[in-house]
Amino acid sequence: METEKKTHTAAEQMTDRDLSEQIKKVTKESHVRAENTELMLSFQRGKVTLPQYKLLLCSLYEIYQALEEELDRNSDHPSVAPIYFPAELARLKSIEKDLEYFYGQDWREKIVIPAATKRYSHRLRQIGKENPEFLLAHAYTRYLGDLSGGQVLGRIAQKSMDLKNGDGLSFFAFPGVSSPNLFKQLYRSRMNSVELTEEERNGVLEEAVRAFEFNIQVFEDLQKMLTVSDNTLQSSMTQSKPVKANTLHMSGNGIYTSSLFRMVLGLFVALATVSVGMYAL
Repeated sequence: METEKKTHTAAEQMTDRDLSEQIKKVTKESHVRAENTELMLSFQRGKVTLPQYKLLLCSLYEIYQALEEELDRNSDHPSVAPIYFPAELARLKSIEKDLEYFYGQDWREKIVIPAATKRYSHRLRQIGKENPEFLLAHAYTRYLGDLSGGQVLGRIAQKSMDLKNGDGLSFFAFPGVSSPNLFKQLYRSRMNSVELTEEERNGVLEEAVRAFEFNIQVFEDLQKMLTVSDNTLQSSMTQSKPVKANTLHMSGNGIYTSSLFRMVLGLFVALATVSVGMYAL
């Protein structure tokens, strides 16, 4: 009986030291903050339109371009090498394929990147140069989120936009992963095996929280854009003829429409929640 008790205690201590479990614990509060937003609950009802999905892909492109370029550049780093799975996980080419499907061959000239997304991308490039071990936090939250909740998003997108034969949904497909659950176990095991000093481990945990906060900042950034858009729309409606609610307005590098950004806000909060909340599956 005493032996069983000691074994159980040792197992608990080992779990407590697992980096993946520690990340889950330190991001719990941020997860709850995002999960309980009204827009997140709205997204869960499955309302996704083509314009919203296209904007989502634009931000995913910017984020994954920075993340994967830094992972490639640091692939031999002792903290990155164990979790470096480009053949199985890389998303950039898939996103480019989707963007070309929706925007055409000149998609690079048409995509729109929100300011908060650019800040997130800048942070990824910064740590890639200065603290490569911090990439652990971003790679873990992004990729395992894609393998878990991202599949839910894929089904919602396909059904809502009536996309056939997987066209425009390459981002959600992982042909190199035969079993997502088994692969996630392998990924966690590899991640937990990375040797870090106490200072480095604390830094990775702080970066995991920061990763979630970047997603929330994207939400807040879009919320501000929505407020400006609503005010502008209301002002224009008092001075001119009514504007159709679902009309997409493009001006310079910005895309502004009230109903559009309400849904995009839901998408990004959902993305944040999927990224760091559903890897426990």
